[in-house]
Amino acid sequence: MITLRRVYDQGKTGEHYTILVDRLWPRGISKEKAVWHEWIKELSPSNELRKWYSHDPRKWEKFKQKYKSELTGRQAELKRLKQLEIKYGTLTLLYSSKEEEYNNAAALREFLMEPDV
Repeated sequence: MITLRRVYDQGKTGEHYTILVDRLWPRGISKEKAVWHEWIKELSPSNELRKWYSHDPRKWEKFKQKYKSELTGRQAELKRLKQLEIKYGTLTLLYSSKEEEYNNAAALREFLMEPDV
């Protein structure tokens, strides 16, 4: 199971392994006070794609297509996520965006839920 949570929100019961999947370190959080297990920024959208998208809901479908295309070149990281999901049962992907529905973690989760990944 893969869940999502904004990095600034309190952890939830049932979270077994938490992974920050943003390219940039979240503002206002010191590295000493980081409360997640791992940061895999290689699974975040490229800077170009991130800037182009700019959390514009009108670009969501096109963003997901472009992001999926980028992710197909990151098989080692995707395989690692699948292995962590098997090992821990529940992964929580963390993101810093204020946009809770249209963010890279939601797109990544959707991609990971596809049967051929």
